[in-house]
Amino acid sequence: MNPFWSVSLFWIAAVACVAIALAFVLPPLLRKKAATAKAARRDINIAVYRDQMQEMEADRAGGLLSEEQFQAGKLELEARLAEDALTMADAVMAPVASRRLGFSLAGVLPVAAFGMYFWLGNPSSLIAIAEAQANPPIAAEAVKGEHDIMKMIQKVEEKTKTDPNDGEAWTMLGKTYAAVGHWPEALHAYEKALKLKPDVPAVMTGYAEALAISRNRVLKGEPIQLVLKALEKAPDDMKGLELAAISNFQDKNYAQAAYYFKHLLKLLPPESPYAQDIAEAQKEATRLSRGSMTGMDNLADQAPAGKDKAASPGATLHGKVDISPAFKGKFSDKDVVFLFARSAEGGAPVAAIRATAGKFPLEFELSDAMAMNPDNKLSNFKEVTLTVRISKSGQPMGAAGDLEGTLSGVKVGAKDIKLTIDKVRP
Repeated sequence: MNPFWSVSLFWIAAVACVAIALAFVLPPLLRKKAATAKAARRDINIAVYRDQMQEMEADRAGGLLSEEQFQAGKLELEARLAEDALTMADAVMAPVASRRLGFSLAGVLPVAAFGMYFWLGNPSSLIAIAEAQANPPIAAEAVKGEHDIMKMIQKVEEKTKTDPNDGEAWTMLGKTYAAVGHWPEALHAYEKALKLKPDVPAVMTGYAEALAISRNRVLKGEPIQLVLKALEKAPDDMKGLELAAISNFQDKNYAQAAYYFKHLLKLLPPESPYAQDIAEAQKEATRLSRGSMTGMDNLADQAPAGKDKAASPGATLHGKVDISPAFKGKFSDKDVVFLFARSAEGGAPVAAIRATAGKFPLEFELSDAMAMNPDNKLSNFKEVTLTVRISKSGQPMGAAGDLEGTLSGVKVGAKDIKLTIDKVRP
Protein backbone atom coordinates (compact mmCIF):
# COMPACT_ATOMS: atom_id res chain seq x y z
CA MET A 1 0.00 0.00 0.00
CA ASN A 2 1.16 3.58 -0.68
CA PRO A 3 2.86 5.04 2.46
CA PHE A 4 0.58 8.08 2.34
CA TRP A 5 -2.57 5.96 2.54
CA SER A 6 -1.14 3.65 5.21
CA VAL A 7 -0.38 6.53 7.55
CA SER A 8 -3.54 8.45 6.62
CA LEU A 9 -5.84 5.51 7.39
CA PHE A 10 -4.23 5.06 10.81
CA TRP A 11 -4.72 8.73 11.75
CA ILE A 12 -8.27 8.79 10.38
CA ALA A 13 -9.13 5.82 12.59
CA ALA A 14 -7.44 7.46 15.60
CA VAL A 15 -9.30 10.75 15.11
CA ALA A 16 -12.60 8.87 14.71
CA CYS A 17 -12.05 7.08 18.03
CA VAL A 18 -11.35 10.38 19.80
CA ALA A 19 -14.45 11.96 18.21
CA ILE A 20 -16.64 9.06 19.40
CA ALA A 21 -15.28 9.46 22.93
CA LEU A 22 -16.03 13.19 22.89
CA ALA A 23 -19.53 12.50 21.57
CA PHE A 24 -20.30 10.63 24.80
CA VAL A 25 -18.65 13.17 27.12
CA LEU A 26 -19.52 16.60 25.74
CA PRO A 27 -23.32 16.75 25.17
CA PRO A 28 -24.28 16.72 28.89
CA LEU A 29 -21.75 19.47 29.59
CA LEU A 30 -22.77 21.71 26.70
CA ARG A 31 -26.52 21.79 27.38
CA LYS A 32 -26.32 24.55 29.95
CA LYS A 33 -25.38 28.02 28.90
CA ALA A 34 -22.15 29.15 30.49
CA ALA A 35 -21.76 32.49 32.11
CA THR A 36 -19.36 34.80 30.30
CA ALA A 37 -16.32 36.09 32.11
CA LYS A 38 -15.67 39.79 32.24
CA ALA A 39 -12.83 41.06 30.10
CA ALA A 40 -9.75 42.00 32.04
CA ARG A 41 -9.19 45.76 32.33
CA ARG A 42 -5.72 45.69 33.85
CA ASP A 43 -3.97 47.63 31.06
CA ILE A 44 -6.65 50.34 31.08
CA ASN A 45 -6.38 50.70 34.85
CA ILE A 46 -2.60 50.97 34.68
CA ALA A 47 -2.95 53.76 32.10
CA VAL A 48 -5.44 55.58 34.37
CA TYR A 49 -3.11 55.31 37.36
CA ARG A 50 -0.23 56.64 35.28
CA ASP A 51 -2.32 59.65 34.20
CA GLN A 52 -3.21 60.33 37.83
CA MET A 53 0.46 60.13 38.79
CA GLN A 54 1.37 62.61 36.04
CA GLU A 55 -1.32 65.02 37.26
CA MET A 56 0.03 64.79 40.81
CA GLU A 57 3.58 65.44 39.59
CA ALA A 58 2.33 68.50 37.67
CA ASP A 59 0.53 69.78 40.77
CA ARG A 60 3.68 69.31 42.84
CA ALA A 61 5.73 71.19 40.24
CA GLY A 62 3.15 74.00 40.22
CA GLY A 63 3.18 74.28 43.98
CA LEU A 64 -0.38 72.95 44.45
CA LEU A 65 0.88 69.89 46.39
CA SER A 66 3.56 69.74 49.04
CA GLU A 67 6.19 66.99 48.92
CA GLU A 68 4.49 65.23 51.87
CA GLN A 69 1.08 65.33 50.15
CA PHE A 70 2.63 64.05 46.92
CA GLN A 71 4.32 61.06 48.62
CA ALA A 72 1.12 60.15 50.49
CA GLY A 73 -0.90 60.27 47.29
CA LYS A 74 1.69 58.20 45.45
CA LEU A 75 1.58 55.43 48.08
CA GLU A 76 -2.23 55.40 47.90
CA LEU A 77 -2.17 55.04 44.08
CA GLU A 78 0.34 52.16 44.25
CA ALA A 79 -1.75 50.35 46.88
CA ARG A 80 -4.92 50.73 44.76
CA LEU A 81 -3.07 49.45 41.69
CA ALA A 82 -1.83 46.34 43.53
CA GLU A 83 -5.25 45.60 45.02
CA ASP A 84 -7.00 46.07 41.67
CA ALA A 85 -4.58 43.78 39.86
CA LEU A 86 -4.96 41.02 42.46
CA THR A 87 -8.74 41.28 42.46
CA MET A 88 -8.86 40.99 38.68
CA ALA A 89 -6.64 37.93 38.78
CA ASP A 90 -9.15 36.29 41.12
CA ALA A 91 -11.95 37.13 38.68
CA VAL A 92 -10.07 35.56 35.80
CA MET A 93 -9.53 32.34 37.74
CA ALA A 94 -13.13 32.03 39.01
CA PRO A 95 -14.96 28.97 37.70
CA VAL A 96 -17.64 29.75 35.09
CA ALA A 97 -19.90 26.79 34.32
CA SER A 98 -20.02 23.26 33.04
CA ARG A 99 -19.92 24.46 29.44
CA ARG A 100 -16.44 25.83 30.02
CA LEU A 101 -15.46 22.42 31.37
CA GLY A 102 -16.86 20.89 28.21
CA PHE A 103 -14.77 23.12 25.97
CA SER A 104 -11.71 22.37 28.11
CA LEU A 105 -12.28 18.64 27.76
CA ALA A 106 -12.75 19.07 24.02
CA GLY A 107 -9.26 20.56 23.88
CA VAL A 108 -7.54 18.43 26.52
CA LEU A 109 -8.78 14.94 25.59
CA PRO A 110 -7.40 14.92 22.02
CA VAL A 111 -4.13 16.52 23.19
CA ALA A 112 -3.83 13.99 26.03
CA ALA A 113 -4.65 11.01 23.80
CA PHE A 114 -2.25 11.90 21.01
CA GLY A 115 0.32 13.24 23.48
CA MET A 116 0.40 9.89 25.32
CA TYR A 117 0.79 8.12 21.99
CA PHE A 118 3.68 10.35 20.92
CA TRP A 119 5.28 9.94 24.36
CA LEU A 120 4.81 6.21 24.94
CA GLY A 121 4.30 4.99 21.39
CA ASN A 122 6.51 5.07 18.33
CA PRO A 123 4.87 7.24 15.61
CA SER A 124 7.90 7.09 13.36
CA SER A 125 7.40 3.34 12.96
CA LEU A 126 4.22 4.00 10.92
CA ILE A 127 6.14 5.84 8.26
CA ALA A 128 9.12 3.50 8.48
CA ILE A 129 6.99 0.38 7.97
CA ALA A 130 4.95 1.91 5.13
CA GLU A 131 8.04 3.21 3.36
CA ALA A 132 9.84 -0.08 3.83
CA GLN A 133 6.97 -1.87 2.12
CA ALA A 134 6.81 0.60 -0.74
CA ASN A 135 10.53 1.31 -1.09
CA PRO A 136 12.75 -1.68 -0.23
CA PRO A 137 15.95 0.12 -1.39
CA ILE A 138 15.26 3.05 0.97
CA ALA A 139 14.59 0.66 3.84
CA ALA A 140 17.89 -1.03 3.15
CA GLU A 141 19.59 2.38 3.24
CA ALA A 142 18.04 3.09 6.65
CA VAL A 143 19.41 -0.19 7.96
CA LYS A 144 22.78 0.78 6.55
CA GLY A 145 22.55 4.16 8.33
CA GLU A 146 21.87 2.46 11.66
CA HIS A 147 24.78 0.11 10.97
CA ASP A 148 27.02 3.16 10.39
CA ILE A 149 25.95 4.63 13.74
CA MET A 150 26.81 1.40 15.52
CA LYS A 151 30.21 1.39 13.81
CA MET A 152 30.79 4.94 15.04
CA ILE A 153 29.79 3.88 18.57
CA GLN A 154 32.31 1.06 18.42
CA LYS A 155 35.06 3.49 17.39
CA VAL A 156 34.25 5.87 20.24
CA GLU A 157 34.12 2.96 22.69
CA GLU A 158 37.54 1.87 21.55
CA LYS A 159 38.77 5.41 22.19
CA THR A 160 37.41 5.38 25.75
CA LYS A 161 39.10 2.05 26.37
CA THR A 162 42.39 3.39 25.06
CA ASP A 163 42.09 6.59 27.13
CA PRO A 164 39.54 6.26 29.97
CA ASN A 165 40.21 9.90 30.96
CA ASP A 166 39.04 11.34 27.63
CA GLY A 167 36.00 13.37 28.72
CA GLU A 168 35.16 14.41 25.15
CA ALA A 169 34.97 10.78 24.03
CA TRP A 170 32.68 9.82 26.93
CA THR A 171 30.46 12.82 26.16
CA MET A 172 30.22 11.89 22.48
CA LEU A 173 29.45 8.30 23.42
CA GLY A 174 26.65 9.42 25.75
CA LYS A 175 25.12 11.68 23.07
CA THR A 176 25.26 8.93 20.45
CA TYR A 177 23.70 6.31 22.70
CA ALA A 178 20.96 8.79 23.66
CA ALA A 179 20.30 9.55 19.97
CA VAL A 180 19.59 5.86 19.25
CA GLY A 181 17.61 5.36 22.47
CA HIS A 182 20.12 3.14 24.30
CA TRP A 183 19.56 4.89 27.61
CA PRO A 184 21.33 2.54 30.08
CA GLU A 185 24.50 2.82 27.99
CA ALA A 186 24.00 6.59 27.64
CA LEU A 187 23.66 6.91 31.43
CA HIS A 188 26.91 5.00 31.98
CA ALA A 189 28.79 7.13 29.42
CA TYR A 190 27.46 10.42 30.79
CA GLU A 191 28.30 9.33 34.34
CA LYS A 192 31.92 8.86 33.27
CA ALA A 193 31.90 12.20 31.41
CA LEU A 194 30.45 14.05 34.42
CA LYS A 195 33.25 12.85 36.68
CA LEU A 196 35.82 14.11 34.17
CA LYS A 197 34.01 17.34 33.16
CA PRO A 198 31.71 18.24 36.09
CA ASP A 199 31.27 21.92 35.12
CA VAL A 200 30.23 21.51 31.46
CA PRO A 201 26.49 22.38 31.07
CA ALA A 202 25.90 19.98 28.14
CA VAL A 203 27.31 17.10 30.16
CA MET A 204 25.18 17.99 33.19
CA THR A 205 21.95 18.17 31.19
CA GLY A 206 22.76 15.03 29.19
CA TYR A 207 23.38 13.07 32.39
CA ALA A 208 20.23 14.57 33.98
CA GLU A 209 18.10 13.40 31.03
CA ALA A 210 19.54 9.86 31.06
CA LEU A 211 19.18 9.65 34.84
CA ALA A 212 15.55 10.84 34.72
CA ILE A 213 14.66 8.27 32.05
CA SER A 214 16.21 5.53 34.18
CA ARG A 215 13.90 6.72 37.00
CA ASN A 216 10.69 6.44 34.99
CA ARG A 217 11.15 9.94 33.52
CA VAL A 218 10.98 11.68 36.92
CA LEU A 219 13.23 14.74 37.10
CA LYS A 220 12.78 15.56 40.78
CA GLY A 221 15.91 15.37 42.91
CA GLU A 222 19.39 15.06 41.42
CA PRO A 223 18.34 15.45 37.73
CA ILE A 224 16.63 18.84 38.16
CA GLN A 225 19.39 20.06 40.47
CA LEU A 226 21.90 19.37 37.71
CA VAL A 227 19.65 21.08 35.17
CA LEU A 228 19.34 24.26 37.25
CA LYS A 229 23.08 24.30 37.87
CA ALA A 230 23.67 23.98 34.11
CA LEU A 231 21.25 26.84 33.37
CA GLU A 232 23.11 29.08 35.80
CA LYS A 233 26.23 28.58 33.68
CA ALA A 234 24.48 28.53 30.28
CA PRO A 235 20.99 30.15 30.37
CA ASP A 236 20.39 29.26 26.70
CA ASP A 237 21.20 25.54 27.01
CA MET A 238 18.27 24.09 25.06
CA LYS A 239 18.30 20.66 26.66
CA GLY A 240 18.39 22.31 30.09
CA LEU A 241 15.44 24.59 29.26
CA GLU A 242 13.41 21.65 27.97
CA LEU A 243 14.09 19.54 31.06
CA ALA A 244 13.38 22.47 33.40
CA ALA A 245 10.03 23.03 31.68
CA ILE A 246 9.12 19.33 31.87
CA SER A 247 10.11 19.18 35.56
CA ASN A 248 7.92 22.16 36.44
CA PHE A 249 5.07 20.67 34.42
CA GLN A 250 5.42 17.39 36.37
CA ASP A 251 5.29 19.39 39.65
CA LYS A 252 2.25 21.38 38.41
CA ASN A 253 4.23 24.64 38.45
CA TYR A 254 2.56 25.53 35.16
CA ALA A 255 3.47 29.22 35.08
CA GLN A 256 7.17 28.40 35.49
CA ALA A 257 6.90 25.60 32.90
CA ALA A 258 5.39 28.07 30.41
CA TYR A 259 8.25 30.47 31.12
CA TYR A 260 10.93 27.87 30.30
CA PHE A 261 9.03 26.68 27.19
CA LYS A 262 8.79 30.28 25.99
CA HIS A 263 12.53 30.87 26.51
CA LEU A 264 13.33 27.66 24.62
CA LEU A 265 10.97 28.55 21.77
CA LYS A 266 12.90 31.76 21.08
CA LEU A 267 16.05 29.72 20.42
CA LEU A 268 14.48 27.36 17.85
CA PRO A 269 13.91 27.75 14.08
CA PRO A 270 10.24 28.86 13.89
CA GLU A 271 9.26 26.38 11.17
CA SER A 272 10.83 23.29 12.73
CA PRO A 273 8.49 20.53 14.00
CA TYR A 274 10.25 20.67 17.37
CA ALA A 275 9.48 24.39 17.68
CA GLN A 276 5.82 23.70 16.91
CA ASP A 277 5.69 21.02 19.62
CA ILE A 278 7.27 23.40 22.15
CA ALA A 279 4.80 26.14 21.17
CA GLU A 280 1.88 23.80 21.85
CA ALA A 281 3.41 22.77 25.17
CA GLN A 282 3.78 26.44 26.14
CA LYS A 283 0.13 27.15 25.29
CA GLU A 284 -1.01 24.20 27.38
CA ALA A 285 1.15 25.21 30.35
CA THR A 286 -0.13 28.79 30.11
CA ARG A 287 -3.73 27.58 30.00
CA LEU A 288 -3.24 25.36 33.03
CA SER A 289 -1.45 28.16 34.93
CA ARG A 290 -4.63 30.24 34.65
CA GLY A 291 -6.97 27.43 35.61
CA SER A 292 -6.55 24.45 37.93
CA MET A 293 -3.44 25.46 39.88
CA THR A 294 -2.52 24.00 43.23
CA GLY A 295 -0.43 25.21 46.16
CA MET A 296 0.86 28.74 45.61
CA ASP A 297 -1.23 30.25 42.78
CA ASN A 298 0.09 32.81 40.29
CA LEU A 299 -1.95 36.00 40.56
CA ALA A 300 -0.54 37.62 37.42
CA ASP A 301 -2.16 37.98 34.02
CA GLN A 302 0.07 37.10 31.08
CA ALA A 303 2.01 40.00 29.56
CA PRO A 304 0.51 41.42 26.31
CA ALA A 305 1.88 39.93 23.10
CA GLY A 306 5.00 41.66 21.88
CA LYS A 307 5.82 43.29 25.24
CA ASP A 308 7.45 40.37 27.00
CA LYS A 309 11.22 40.32 27.32
CA ALA A 310 13.23 37.19 27.96
CA ALA A 311 14.50 37.10 31.52
CA SER A 312 17.40 35.19 32.93
CA PRO A 313 16.43 31.80 34.41
CA GLY A 314 18.29 33.03 37.50
CA ALA A 315 15.70 35.80 38.09
CA THR A 316 13.71 33.65 40.51
CA LEU A 317 13.21 33.26 44.24
CA HIS A 318 12.66 29.84 45.76
CA GLY A 319 12.04 28.85 49.35
CA LYS A 320 9.52 27.95 52.02
CA VAL A 321 7.04 29.84 54.16
CA ASP A 322 6.58 28.56 57.71
CA ILE A 323 4.71 29.85 60.74
CA SER A 324 5.97 30.42 64.26
CA PRO A 325 4.77 27.78 66.75
CA ALA A 326 3.12 30.55 68.79
CA PHE A 327 0.67 31.28 65.92
CA LYS A 328 -0.14 27.75 64.68
CA GLY A 329 -3.57 27.77 66.33
CA LYS A 330 -4.52 31.30 65.24
CA PHE A 331 -5.64 30.65 61.66
CA SER A 332 -8.08 28.39 59.82
CA ASP A 333 -7.95 26.44 56.58
CA LYS A 334 -10.28 29.05 55.04
CA ASP A 335 -7.80 31.89 55.55
CA VAL A 336 -5.73 33.01 52.55
CA VAL A 337 -1.94 33.37 52.36
CA PHE A 338 -0.49 36.15 50.21
CA LEU A 339 3.22 36.42 49.35
CA PHE A 340 4.54 39.67 47.87
CA ALA A 341 7.95 40.68 46.55
CA ARG A 342 8.63 44.43 46.50
CA SER A 343 11.68 46.49 45.65
CA ALA A 344 13.83 47.53 48.59
CA GLU A 345 12.36 51.06 48.31
CA GLY A 346 8.79 49.73 48.57
CA GLY A 347 5.97 50.46 46.16
CA ALA A 348 3.74 48.10 44.19
CA PRO A 349 4.60 44.35 44.26
CA VAL A 350 6.90 43.11 41.50
CA ALA A 351 5.52 39.57 41.98
CA ALA A 352 2.70 38.04 44.01
CA ILE A 353 1.25 34.60 44.68
CA ARG A 354 -1.51 33.20 46.87
CA ALA A 355 -2.36 29.96 48.67
CA THR A 356 -4.82 28.63 51.22
CA ALA A 357 -3.62 28.56 54.82
CA GLY A 358 -3.64 24.79 55.17
CA LYS A 359 -0.51 22.85 55.94
CA PHE A 360 2.80 24.59 56.63
CA PRO A 361 5.53 24.86 55.47
CA LEU A 362 4.45 26.07 52.01
CA GLU A 363 6.98 25.89 49.19
CA PHE A 364 7.04 28.83 46.78
CA GLU A 365 8.80 30.04 43.65
CA LEU A 366 8.60 33.62 42.37
CA SER A 367 9.63 34.66 38.84
CA ASP A 368 8.79 37.18 36.14
CA ALA A 369 5.79 34.98 35.29
CA MET A 370 4.19 36.30 38.52
CA ALA A 371 4.59 39.99 37.58
CA MET A 372 1.39 42.05 37.69
CA ASN A 373 2.87 44.82 35.56
CA PRO A 374 5.08 43.79 32.60
CA ASP A 375 7.14 46.97 33.11
CA ASN A 376 7.82 46.18 36.78
CA LYS A 377 9.30 42.68 37.00
CA LEU A 378 11.45 40.73 39.44
CA SER A 379 14.38 40.63 37.01
CA ASN A 380 14.54 44.45 37.11
CA PHE A 381 15.90 44.35 40.68
CA LYS A 382 18.94 42.92 42.47
CA GLU A 383 17.32 42.79 45.91
CA VAL A 384 13.72 42.67 47.12
CA THR A 385 11.73 42.55 50.33
CA LEU A 386 9.42 39.57 50.86
CA THR A 387 6.19 39.92 52.84
CA VAL A 388 3.89 37.01 53.67
CA ARG A 389 0.43 37.57 55.14
CA ILE A 390 -2.38 35.32 56.36
CA SER A 391 -5.50 37.33 55.53
CA LYS A 392 -8.65 36.67 57.53
CA SER A 393 -10.76 38.61 55.02
CA GLY A 394 -9.27 36.91 51.97
CA GLN A 395 -8.25 40.31 50.58
CA PRO A 396 -4.65 41.25 49.69
CA MET A 397 -4.78 44.54 51.62
CA GLY A 398 -3.63 44.02 55.21
CA ALA A 399 -6.01 44.45 58.13
CA ALA A 400 -5.68 44.43 61.91
CA GLY A 401 -5.31 40.90 63.24
CA ASP A 402 -3.68 39.47 60.09
CA LEU A 403 -0.57 37.37 60.68
CA GLU A 404 2.55 38.51 58.86
CA GLY A 405 6.25 37.88 58.27
CA THR A 406 8.87 39.98 56.47
CA LEU A 407 12.34 39.33 55.09
CA SER A 408 14.44 42.20 53.70
CA GLY A 409 17.53 42.26 51.50
CA VAL A 410 16.69 39.06 49.59
CA LYS A 411 18.92 38.77 46.53
CA VAL A 412 17.09 37.90 43.31
CA GLY A 413 18.12 34.37 42.33
CA ALA A 414 18.31 33.17 45.93
CA LYS A 415 17.29 29.61 46.79
CA ASP A 416 16.32 27.88 50.05
CA ILE A 417 14.77 31.09 51.42
CA LYS A 418 13.14 30.67 54.83
CA LEU A 419 10.34 33.14 55.54
CA THR A 420 8.54 32.88 58.88
CA ILE A 421 5.14 34.29 59.90
CA ASP A 422 5.93 35.63 63.36
CA LYS A 423 3.88 38.74 64.14
CA VAL A 424 0.33 40.11 64.29
CA ARG A 425 -0.62 43.16 62.25
CA PRO A 426 -1.72 45.95 64.61
